[in-house]
Amino acid sequence: MDFFDLLTMMGGLALFLYGMHLLGEGLSRASGGRMEQILEKMTYSKWRAVLLGAGVTAVIQSSSATTVMVVGFVNSGMMKLSQAIGIIMGANVGTTITSWILSLTGIESGSFVMQLLKPSAFSQIFALVGVILLLFSGKEHKNAATILIGFAVLMIGMDTMSAAVKPLADVPEFTNILLLFSSPIPGMIAGIILTAVIQSSSASVGILQALCATGAVSYSVAVPIIMGQNIGTCVTALLSSVGTSRGARRAAIVHLYFNLIGTIVFMALFYLLHGAVVFDFMERAAQPYGIAVVHTVFNVFATCLLLPFSDLLEKLAYLTIKEDSVEHMAVRYIDEDVKALD
Repeated sequence: MDFFDLLTMMGGLALFLYGMHLLGEGLSRASGGRMEQILEKMTYSKWRAVLLGAGVTAVIQSSSATTVMVVGFVNSGMMKLSQAIGIIMGANVGTTITSWILSLTGIESGSFVMQLLKPSAFSQIFALVGVILLLFSGKEHKNAATILIGFAVLMIGMDTMSAAVKPLADVPEFTNILLLFSSPIPGMIAGIILTAVIQSSSASVGILQALCATGAVSYSVAVPIIMGQNIGTCVTALLSSVGTSRGARRAAIVHLYFNLIGTIVFMALFYLLHGAVVFDFMERAAQPYGIAVVHTVFNVFATCLLLPFSDLLEKLAYLTIKEDSVEHMAVRYIDEDVKALD
């Protein structure tokens, strides 16, 4: 891999991140603020909140955006922390949709229909339609054009990255570096750092899927990195909570605790089972769809595990960020008013 391959990879990453930003921006504008209204009103049930968080994130393609939005609602007083927890959990499930879309790049078939399903094919159609709408239609179609162009740019960036890293398969030094991450802790740290830097778990999972094109990334390397990526994505929400109310900071810390506890439990169970049974697939070359499977299984597992204990997560957040005297008095008066009404 020479300088120009590295330059191509960086250009592909830039297109990928910009496409993701453009797609999310277009979808958010198209919603006309309705996303915020829905998030406010439909959180009275934990499971409904999870489904809502998953649905919104699947649409806007960013768990970070959903979580930051929720932190904002808690900060403004429009949403309680107990309502926010389910949405935060659902956002982690919804973000896995991106990895499934990106896994379509691995389709190999001579069939015209199957080839048309590859993002490298239909993203070009999206780009063409989007540009036509942007240039030759009115303002009412601008959001649709932005969505189509954003998706196309995202997928073109993904393909560019995959093509640029393919020569790494023949570089022994690259393979040796990856072997360092086959241990759980170093791999998890690498995933945390990567995601914290680019502020998007979807993007970092996409980069990992692109590296699969080298054939040098085994599941023993990919699994701990994916676990770390889920922790690293919490950085965005934590940054967004700086200077906000205590409630908003608790919402951000719940996001961190959810991913941290889920990762510890999942990794402990996974590697205990691996030690007892020995999973043969761990030494196989990872595939984009396999990355999507691991990412989805972890987030569904963590949500099913921790949703019944959401009250405990809320208490943990209150223990971490304690009430001040004003907040304590307000909560006490509210509780007294509720008891008086009963």
